[in-house]
Amino acid sequence: MGGGEIVARVLVEHGIGHLFTLCGGHISPILVSARERGIRVIDTRHEATAVFAADALARLSGTVGVAAVTAGPGVTNTVTAVKNAQLAQSPVVLLGGATATILRGKGSLQDIDQLALMKPHVKWARSVRRLRDLEPTLDRAIHRAAPGVPGPVFVEIPLDLLYDESTVREWYLKGVNGSRPTLAGKGMKLYLERHLDRMFDGVEAPHPPTPWSLEDMDPGRHTRGRARRKLAGAHRPVMLLGSQLMLRAADADRVADAVEHLGIPVYLSGMARGLLGRDHPLWMRHHRKAALQEADLVLLAGVPQDFRLDYGRHIGRGATIVSVNRSWRQLLQNRLPTVPVHADPAALLLALARETPPGGHGEWVTHLRRRDADREKEIARQAEMPVPGVNPVQVARELEQVLPDDSVVVVDGGDFVATASYVVSPRGPLRWLDPGVFGTLGVGAGFALGAAAARPDAQIWLLYGDGSAGYSVAEFDTFVRHGIPVIALVGNDASWAQIARDQVEILGDDVGTVLRRSDYDVVARGFGAKGLQIREPEAIPRALRAAQAAAAGGQPVLINAHIGATDFRKGSISM
Repeated sequence: MGGGEIVARVLVEHGIGHLFTLCGGHISPILVSARERGIRVIDTRHEATAVFAADALARLSGTVGVAAVTAGPGVTNTVTAVKNAQLAQSPVVLLGGATATILRGKGSLQDIDQLALMKPHVKWARSVRRLRDLEPTLDRAIHRAAPGVPGPVFVEIPLDLLYDESTVREWYLKGVNGSRPTLAGKGMKLYLERHLDRMFDGVEAPHPPTPWSLEDMDPGRHTRGRARRKLAGAHRPVMLLGSQLMLRAADADRVADAVEHLGIPVYLSGMARGLLGRDHPLWMRHHRKAALQEADLVLLAGVPQDFRLDYGRHIGRGATIVSVNRSWRQLLQNRLPTVPVHADPAALLLALARETPPGGHGEWVTHLRRRDADREKEIARQAEMPVPGVNPVQVARELEQVLPDDSVVVVDGGDFVATASYVVSPRGPLRWLDPGVFGTLGVGAGFALGAAAARPDAQIWLLYGDGSAGYSVAEFDTFVRHGIPVIALVGNDASWAQIARDQVEILGDDVGTVLRRSDYDVVARGFGAKGLQIREPEAIPRALRAAQAAAAGGQPVLINAHIGATDFRKGSISM
């Protein structure tokens, strides 16, 4: 059995049903063997897309996502996506091809020090040198992705380990098996045979894999008790829930029930968006900073005090902070919490719900809801403001009206996407995908592929800015080839608007921020998808319905919405 077959067998034994890739000569045996064993191989037009897809699948399914890329530039092209997965704490296994073991360091094609490149961006990295080490290394990689703080891992597999032994021996010895070999030729043959013997010696019989699972990090009784007592004494508590809360996808409903039981108003971010559904009275959407300033207790569940909370300054100085996080570094970052809990955020909330009576903070909740309602009215007024082209707030409000309950929303962009996030509500838990703390543009198509793999029956919406669309619009070729009916909505304002807002006002120059109102719908049609345009407000609902009808028939769609500039997000850039 060649290494490619071993890789495929290990993936199947761990229940991995999808492999995302861009083909390359260094990894061909992995792809062929994976398809032979029933793994769905989805090949993309850029290696970063493959890793983004594996990342999204991991987030939505609660298991590891796997991508395989070829050596050299194939690996280097993944660095941004790998870093995004690391900062988003997403368990991804990246398999990288490499030059043949005998040629390492000799100037062969695409031979670079890949481990040195990848180690700063992954939890664990290894290069396999003998076939007997391949299976245990893969098994260990899959298990290393999850413990503690989940993240990506990297396994480098040289080309000559992926083919069967007889083929590799023929390649190695082809030039030294002449009829009258010289002394030097005999020495070379002996060297090569010993090298091959070491590579293929002692391959053991397959062994049953250890089941993969997320590490339990239950809070201790003492810290749990401190947190419980602080919550019991609070009059104006607020909870901020982040992506760590959703690492166990199967527990999403139990976590939602726990949040409801505690009765504390909540703000949701990252993968926790949609946890309480669309209209839950405890879910607050607007004026988070004001609520944090007024709160007497803030519970941070998997939420670090980084730039998104102004490094802790958004929270009032006199507030009690209960923070639970799998990462000690994030737990203690910038502003020390009153009660630090080094544990799984979901485990703490479930324990608190078990150990406390149902909560309720009626006047406080009513106060926050009234302020939320005022902001919603303001947004409705802003949606009606006339602008050249189409008002982006109106586009988002129309989309909110047509999203079905089974939809998954992927967002990739700056100004248009952030505008939509104020309006568009995920219909349930694990139905919203954004890049995470790294703020990476270009995630869109890969995240949509991963979402479609995790939720094959869902309606997948991809919200693009026109700047971010340029990173991955070529993946419409991938959507078409693999029959994945993604609906992309591009907010086309011919600008990197999020950057232009402050750059033009502060520096008085739009250099580097101006784009064309390109025909992205025509580009999509060129790849075999359906392309639609929105140029006036009356066309919005018609285009959205037409896109849904096409997607229901199995066709990917891109809607090119020509939006105008507004002041909706003036002064909103974060550093």
